[in-house]
Amino acid sequence: MISPVIKPQSTDDVSAIVVTVGVAILSIIIIAALYLGREIFVPVALAILLSFVLAAPVRLLQRLHVPRAAAVVAVVLFAFAVIFALGSVIATQLNGLAGDLPKYQTTILSKIQSVRGVAGGSSTLERAAEMLQDLGKELDKPKSVAPANPLTSGPAAKTGVKPVPVEVLQPDPGALESLRSLIAPLVSPLATTGIIVIFVIFILIQREDLRNRLIRLAGSHDLQRTTAALDDAAARLSRLFLNQLMLNTGFGVLIGSGLWLIGIPSAALWGILAAVLRFVPYIGAIIAAAFPLVLAVAVDPGWWMLAWTAALFFVIEPLVGHVVEPLLYGRTTGLSPVAVVVSATFWTALWGPIGLVLATPLTVCLVVLGRHVERLSFLDVMFGDRPALAPPEIFYQRMLAGDPTEAAEKAEQFLKERSLSAYYDEVAIKGMQLAQSDFDRAALDQTRLARIRDTVIEFVDDLSDQDDGPPVGQVADAEVVDAIETVAPSSDQPDIPVLDPEAVADRFRGEHAVLCIGGRTMLDEAAAIMLAQLCRAHGVGSRVEGPEALSTANIFRLETAGVALVCLNYIGITSPAHLRYAVRRLRRKLPGAAIMIGCWAEGVANIDELRETAKADLFATSLREATQIIVSTAQGDDRIVSPEASVRQASA
Repeated sequence: MISPVIKPQSTDDVSAIVVTVGVAILSIIIIAALYLGREIFVPVALAILLSFVLAAPVRLLQRLHVPRAAAVVAVVLFAFAVIFALGSVIATQLNGLAGDLPKYQTTILSKIQSVRGVAGGSSTLERAAEMLQDLGKELDKPKSVAPANPLTSGPAAKTGVKPVPVEVLQPDPGALESLRSLIAPLVSPLATTGIIVIFVIFILIQREDLRNRLIRLAGSHDLQRTTAALDDAAARLSRLFLNQLMLNTGFGVLIGSGLWLIGIPSAALWGILAAVLRFVPYIGAIIAAAFPLVLAVAVDPGWWMLAWTAALFFVIEPLVGHVVEPLLYGRTTGLSPVAVVVSATFWTALWGPIGLVLATPLTVCLVVLGRHVERLSFLDVMFGDRPALAPPEIFYQRMLAGDPTEAAEKAEQFLKERSLSAYYDEVAIKGMQLAQSDFDRAALDQTRLARIRDTVIEFVDDLSDQDDGPPVGQVADAEVVDAIETVAPSSDQPDIPVLDPEAVADRFRGEHAVLCIGGRTMLDEAAAIMLAQLCRAHGVGSRVEGPEALSTANIFRLETAGVALVCLNYIGITSPAHLRYAVRRLRRKLPGAAIMIGCWAEGVANIDELRETAKADLFATSLREATQIIVSTAQGDDRIVSPEASVRQASA
């Protein structure tokens, strides 16, 4: 039996395995340290976040010529005085609520009975009612019931033996024991608070030194850029957390006031809870609403209090989240929805309820660091809300996958704020340039090129009902917004008119007046398909031919009836000789047609040489510019509308 030959792993494979194992081990160590050291890390995390919030008031006092140490101490003491005041309010409210709970059992029982009557009887509701009745009996019992004396009811009673009373006496606790029992429950929270206060004070006093150390860790080879990035990150985080604190405080005040007007007990407690839980996006407000809703069911014999409480949250949360919040500090916290859920789960599992509150602020800090520190950029990719792929990369990836539907959906969103020609130039053509780069390095074969071309045909067909006119509407899709931000507003570009049949010159009135030909590859043909659609959108007839039409064997069989202008399309950089021969063949075949070269390649160094060698009539470097030239020529105007094209034509 011949044993199979096992190829030895390469050094790169071994290195990749070692790195992966190392990262996994390091991650496990970090997570274990965060869990086991939560008594230390939780106060440190709270101190860091509080320092971001308190940095702005400290800077304000410093501008008023208050010494830094005094400003820091004053701001920190005031902040913790407010925190302790809120804590006392919470304790008072909880104590009052606990005392009132037995009074609500009758209301709950009656509602269960009414619901059971409507539902026609339910074993679940019956068990719930019995449980509440048993609970009521236990609560109604006297606080102390004397246990039965076995000596008076057991065998000893029958023999007539007189029982001997026994009394167990406990010594009175001393003063130290009483003091210990009073202070012991307060030691842990007071120690944690003390650690937080100390950390906040030192972070605020030494913030420049901490910044410099972070710069050293990030890399000191570019001090100017790193310093600017970290200062910007710190300022952004400080504004974000301070604005969130102000907004959530206002939210809590509105909720607490509304619940007080409705009549919900302990309204101040639920207002504070709503303000705190709103630091958790998406689910915080839902959790905060659950407690008042349950209490509304228990307090009100009817259902109106429940309805008003639900309406209060349904009105205020969307109003604050979708109107006030975007006006105050932008649309989002910079985190993706999945990152919010994952971070909330992770930090809650590590640190409990306090981890749920800290999850979003901590993850925001990590994402901001990832955006400004190159070594931590993976954090931005994993948790940030910015698209992982650029819009041209998404377009190229969808074309590779043979999925024109998703690309068309993104394009339709894009067209709400930009024109069709802008989308083709800034997204689709740049995506085709990525494909051309892969083709140049032999990463794409002819089969995949054909798939890309066929997908582009379907994609363009999906957009066939779109006009290349002024955009209308707004879009909120993150990937589409990212694409829109890279494109100049359409208002800065002259509108290209849509020609009426009467406004078109006679030689351009044919159904195939413009012949768009792919220069060398099927990617060039894909660009020609886009240009042909733009021509039709502006009232000029067009058709497309592939690069094989330029061959010596096929050029003489090329259908030229009604063709007034030919546009050669090139995604990649081509040689001057190829352009010269292509133009020469077209001159022989169509002596009366204008010839335009469309060079859609980015960063062409020898563009002047290409123009001089080709001896073409017209030259364009973008689909929008080419469309402007074609429309202008179709109107019977030999002058070129685009200023850049005018210069090119004059120099040619």
